[in-house]
Amino acid sequence: MKLGFSANAYKRFDLLTTMDTLQEIGFDGIEILCDIPHAYPPDLTPARRQEIKARAENNGLKICNLNAFMLYALGDCWRPSYIEKEASERRKRINHTLSCIDLAAEWGVPHLSIEPGGPLDGAKEDWALDVFEEAIHELAEHAEKKGVTVMIEPEPELLIETSGQFLKFMERISSPRIGLNFDIGHFYCAGEDPVQLVSQLAAYTKHYHLEDISNSRIHHHLVPGEGAIDFRAVLNEIAKTNYDGFITIELYPYEEDPVPATKKAFEYISPILQELTRTKTAINGSR
Repeated sequence: MKLGFSANAYKRFDLLTTMDTLQEIGFDGIEILCDIPHAYPPDLTPARRQEIKARAENNGLKICNLNAFMLYALGDCWRPSYIEKEASERRKRINHTLSCIDLAAEWGVPHLSIEPGGPLDGAKEDWALDVFEEAIHELAEHAEKKGVTVMIEPEPELLIETSGQFLKFMERISSPRIGLNFDIGHFYCAGEDPVQLVSQLAAYTKHYHLEDISNSRIHHHLVPGEGAIDFRAVLNEIAKTNYDGFITIELYPYEEDPVPATKKAFEYISPILQELTRTKTAINGSR
């Protein structure tokens, strides 16, 4: 497993500066925000696209995921969503995601994460699931052509919050290019035990988000080690599945002063991953 960090904590920093900072701290990868001010597709000139890709390559920093969840360029974090009452508003979100799929393919990024439908805001759940399914089918067709996976990320207070809701929704979807961004903190907020979910969701999981949450289970991202989640247990379960992708720390509430939080998170999680890697290597070597 490799350790990444989401650039959505660095919205007050230039993206290239953010890349340099994360590389200096020791991260293996960066999750790039496909939104203002970093990499909103309509704002990216060909030269800027190449500059970002080259900086990542020169730093040895893998672009581990594209965050297509937030959309402040057109509204806010969640809206316009895939389940807006107005079809024209839904189209804005769908078109944005299509552009992010194209960007992922251009940069060689295997996947991108999206919101799980959006906030219901009084809409009927059955209707919202139907229109979200329509959007996902369109996105899946494009993703299959581009060789990119679109990952749904369940979140508290949105259409899909829990593992059960996600699995139920996936019964509607046949495309191999639709998967799961497993956000450890989100499932904990939803009252679930992430340790127990790892194996249950492994067939769909393409990437992990990591942040701590207080024992109140209120949805507020904390630096790992400052909340109630047992990350050693969760990461150990992930290791058992032979997952070899990225664990990406997401700390967007710290954007006023992200560097100290970033360093603290790295210092807490990195030794756990290193220990798990050494243990796995020792076990494989003894066979």
